[in-house]
Amino acid sequence: MARSRSSGRSAVGLRWAGVAVLALVGLLYYRPLRAYVDARHQLAARHADVRSLEIRNARLERRLAASATVATLEREARRLGYVKPGQHLYIVQGIDAWRARLRSSLRRHG
Repeated sequence: MARSRSSGRSAVGLRWAGVAVLALVGLLYYRPLRAYVDARHQLAARHADVRSLEIRNARLERRLAASATVATLEREARRLGYVKPGQHLYIVQGIDAWRARLRSSLRRHG
């Protein structure tokens, strides 16, 4: 009887020792696994940032290519008030008031 009791105690002790070893291994793996998961989340966020920057860069490249044409440069220059040599610049004011009068006149006359 004494033998079965001690072998029962040693089996329970071995089980607890196994549980303790598993718990220790779990504790030792927790930080590296947590760091790995965090790194993967950061990597996914960086990939998303890179993708949005690539899209923005492509848009800016297209805009730059379009702005390099003569017609676009001429349109921008006119918007800034530049004129070609030999041309005269005329500034027309009161267009909004003129349009409002025209609309009201068209409503009256049908």
